[in-house]
Amino acid sequence: MTNLLQLSRDLAALAALHAGSVVSLRGRTGAASGFVWRDGLLVTADEPFDTDEGLHANFADGRAVPARLVGFDPSTDVALLRVDAPTPPPVPLDAAAPLAVGELALALGRTGDGPLAAMGVVAAAGPGWRSMRGGRIDALLRLDLRLDPLGEGGLAVDAAGRAFGMTVLGPRRRALVIPAATVERVAAQLLARGRVARGYLGLGLQPVRVDGREERGFLVASVDPDGPGRAAGLAQGDVLVGWDGEPLPKLRALLARLDPDSVGREVRLAALRGGEPREVRLVIGERPAE
Repeated sequence: MTNLLQLSRDLAALAALHAGSVVSLRGRTGAASGFVWRDGLLVTADEPFDTDEGLHANFADGRAVPARLVGFDPSTDVALLRVDAPTPPPVPLDAAAPLAVGELALALGRTGDGPLAAMGVVAAAGPGWRSMRGGRIDALLRLDLRLDPLGEGGLAVDAAGRAFGMTVLGPRRRALVIPAATVERVAAQLLARGRVARGYLGLGLQPVRVDGREERGFLVASVDPDGPGRAAGLAQGDVLVGWDGEPLPKLRALLARLDPDSVGREVRLAALRGGEPREVRLVIGERPAE
């Protein structure tokens, strides 16, 4: 009984460690949690908010402060907000926190009524992966707990009190963690330019079956007149069949290659025009702001 009581007290202390820097966010289109990343800047999940219209950050001291969007990146689910008011101390994110399957972790959030906390274990820990929208996530981390939707955008904290990432909703409301390294990288880009650069071919592509080939190709269905594809000499009706000497991947994998590091890189594209092979060299551009 004594050990359980001490564990309970330790968990409560752990939940309180960063509670003052975790905020509740409410806007016209949604509600979630967030946390102080730097003075006057809050990080939260991108998905709950379609707009920052009417968005307010509710702090632990009872203040409700208007917040405005600095930038967002749907591919990593990271959004950055600014408030023109004093903020609690920023949360030190720990990108080097070692995590193993089975370790205890807390998901911390806040509602208008007070702090949220849920305990679970690290259910999965693995190498980096790509989101369905092509974002580079530096590590796979999943917690074995059901995340309250109002806690999305809050903190994931280990048993040592280290904040190792931001919690977002995964399948069946299980908590996925956007790791600290990803949050830091993306938030810094959003602060500098309001968005994350993405590679751009300037081509509308449609998967097609190419006669005489096992691999599928991509029909060029449209061409941006000012884009890299047109500059490389590609035209509507061409069929792309190779990328740097290799068969083209599936469309999702192809889009994943157009990450921020791809901008400015030259690639060799194998194409068919009227059934005749040709090769073009294309310099990947930066996707225009939407």
